[in-house]
Amino acid sequence: MTSYEVHAIKYAEREAVRAEHFVGGDPHDDTSMPMDYFVWLIRNDDGKEWIVDTGFEEDDAQNRQRTLLRTASEGVALLGVDPQEVTDVIMTHFHYDHAGGVNQFPNATFHAQDQEMSFATGRDMTHKAYNHAFNVRHVQDLVGRVFAQSVTFHDGDTQLAPGLTLHLIGGHTRGLQVVRIDTGHGIVVLASDASHYWANMDEGRPFPIIDDLSKMIQGWDTLRQLAGPGGVIIPGHDPLVLEHFPASSPELEGVAARLD
Repeated sequence: MTSYEVHAIKYAEREAVRAEHFVGGDPHDDTSMPMDYFVWLIRNDDGKEWIVDTGFEEDDAQNRQRTLLRTASEGVALLGVDPQEVTDVIMTHFHYDHAGGVNQFPNATFHAQDQEMSFATGRDMTHKAYNHAFNVRHVQDLVGRVFAQSVTFHDGDTQLAPGLTLHLIGGHTRGLQVVRIDTGHGIVVLASDASHYWANMDEGRPFPIIDDLSKMIQGWDTLRQLAGPGGVIIPGHDPLVLEHFPASSPELEGVAARLD
């Protein structure tokens, strides 16, 4: 049986308050609730690697007042990954903070849902309510990869390798997908923005950027089913991830955590 290791790598951060993270939250709640930004590394026992998402770069950090600590390529390099040699990148969705580093992995095939590409290039992007979380340059980069025949499209759930599967959730964006890894000794589900924080799921209170509220809420049940009774669900932006899981190595304390 194939075994895997899974790592969360923090690449950026921002200060925030609880009111920003929940639909129906008290707009006057100024309790601190910072946001971390992650990319993820999956590596099997044969040394095959998958990167999950590509972060953002300095232009987005400045325009959106985020603190960029390292690029996605710099982050994965801390774990011994050569970005030039990455062959597979899983795109959970195309928001700016997940799709901003496509060109950092020049030789990769990008795995995306049909619905996400349609969403990011279709009529909904004529409305600021949808397009504010995207960066047109990132979408153009991904379209360029389509024409270069380096995007593999998926229509719903699919298996990339034994024990490594993608699952269409939607909700946050039209084509949001999550990643399930059977590591050989447990299940890890990378939820990405199906739940920004554990608190979104645990309190039943969605994050405010929503395409379909019903699918977002149903997605939490899907995440729990995918994880099973002994598995772990990893939210997309929760600083607690680095507290709840051990550092990938002693020198990466506060930077990368091993999730398996």
